[in-house]
Amino acid sequence: MLPSPAISLATSYSPCQGKVVAIRGSVVDVHFSDEVPPLRHLLRAGPQNQIAIEGLTYLSPNLIRGIALTPTQGLARGTRVIDTGQPLQVPVGEYLLGRAFNVFGDPIDGLGPLKGMKRSLHGQAVPLHQRTTGTDILVTGIKAIDLMAPLERGSKAGLFGGAGVGKTVLITEMIHNIVSRYDGVSIFCGIGERSREGEELYREMKAAGVLNNTVMVFGQMNEPPGSRFRVGHAALTMAEYFRDQAHRDVLLMIDNVFRFIQAGSEVSGLMGQLPSRVGYQPTLATELAELEERICSTAHGAITSVQAVYVPADDLTDPAAVHTFSHLSASIVLSRKRTSEGLYPAVDPLQSGSKMLTPSVVGQRHYQVAQAVRKTLADYEDLKDIIAMLGLEELAQNEHQTVYRARRLERFLTQPFFTTEQFSGIPGKMVSLDQTLTGCEAILDDECSGLSEQALYMIGSVDEAELKHQERKAWEVGEIGQ
Repeated sequence: MLPSPAISLATSYSPCQGKVVAIRGSVVDVHFSDEVPPLRHLLRAGPQNQIAIEGLTYLSPNLIRGIALTPTQGLARGTRVIDTGQPLQVPVGEYLLGRAFNVFGDPIDGLGPLKGMKRSLHGQAVPLHQRTTGTDILVTGIKAIDLMAPLERGSKAGLFGGAGVGKTVLITEMIHNIVSRYDGVSIFCGIGERSREGEELYREMKAAGVLNNTVMVFGQMNEPPGSRFRVGHAALTMAEYFRDQAHRDVLLMIDNVFRFIQAGSEVSGLMGQLPSRVGYQPTLATELAELEERICSTAHGAITSVQAVYVPADDLTDPAAVHTFSHLSASIVLSRKRTSEGLYPAVDPLQSGSKMLTPSVVGQRHYQVAQAVRKTLADYEDLKDIIAMLGLEELAQNEHQTVYRARRLERFLTQPFFTTEQFSGIPGKMVSLDQTLTGCEAILDDECSGLSEQALYMIGSVDEAELKHQERKAWEVGEIGQ
């Protein structure tokens, strides 16, 4: 059994010294002749003690096996290992704002070192009796999310999707829309993603003027699995300070939770544990719970988390996706089919949902509109096979109406993003919840039947559709006239 993560060292504790006896990739076995350090202590080895190792398990009374958090080049058998006397720690405090860090809490933005208070990564989740729940909705300005899967302040929401369906674009857009008008602290945690995306995000947030209220923590895909496995805990430790000590609300963006699970799987395999279902580590549920259960709200402050979750082979029954689903209050599923049809954001309204979507929380109007949209799109999905075999002409009149409304709803729920403006050439739009509901009501009541489907594609509020329709007609008349 592991010792308590919030380990307090007695003043009489003297760090131990040992030597490396075996190295297998990132796994290092260290022999201590006298006293063996507690598990999860940070060990240092190599030239200038630059190789960091975290002790994970005991092999014998004098032998500890750890995982390296840094590359092990230059490490050899017989190399001296020093116990630092404490677990891995990261800095916490207001002075972190505007900076970017790695898993050790070292700045990686080139703006110089920091000195201040530090805290262990291995914090405990807040006891249930100290947690609070609320019914405040966090409006993102993205139509499909605010309508079908509203986010709750102080809860966890997930963006699920396979490769290339727009998870990172969507989370970047949410950062743009929320952080610019958010009063609390924003923390972005990059786990196992591309270094290029992290660097681009840093520049974008700096240009938008929101970096001064943001902390960024990265453990990118070129780093060892031990580093990627712990960087989420590093970001959470910083977030917990702002919630518990500074009494501020925190917006925690994580990209990507699957890479955390994947890093745990790599660590588990390196440690010699037998894999479980689909090759995942046997401790998958426990490791994910240790991370997710620390994200919660208290009477002093709230941590609201939006997490991107890669879904291997678009299979939502994959154990990584299934275990992540159980911790979330809102699940936003991105569809490859909608991506292929050019419907961006590719949010699948039938698979996405939120525990907040009840009349007592969002109100009767929002609930009824969302249910009507869901029913219309579900009926259209059922009719697609008939249309493919027999054609649209064979449908009854009421089924024709369902198809027309559903196709217009699908296009109205698309939206141009600020973060893709430079690629698409279409100015980004933020849409209020009232504008989204008004537009959906107009389509469901056939008030937009005189407009083409294209007029509702990639617009903000429904008022823009009429203008786009008139411009299209004028262009067609001019084209015919020529």
